[in-house]
Amino acid sequence: MSQAVKKLIPLLDRVLVQRFEAVTKTKGGIVIPEKAQSKVLHATVVAVGPGARNKNGDHIPPAIQAGDKVLLPEYGGTKVEVDNQELHLFRESDILAKVEA
Repeated sequence: MSQAVKKLIPLLDRVLVQRFEAVTKTKGGIVIPEKAQSKVLHATVVAVGPGARNKNGDHIPPAIQAGDKVLLPEYGGTKVEVDNQELHLFRESDILAKVEA
């Protein structure tokens, strides 16, 4: 990751992710046009905030960490561009699942 991404630290329960690359070619070598490509719902977590706060003001630690593979909702999140890299910010509660290897 670039230095700028390392300096971008999400607040509270926000999670910064980088989506996987879209499949542009089939196994048989056929090129898929952009309009026919499905939206990429898998991503790698780049950075995680300290967590949401409870009624007492204490942080609730997040369930995911940087480097985890996650499943995202089809819509939502905020697109952030850093050093010509497209990243997305989601709330931890918006992330659907953690994908184990």
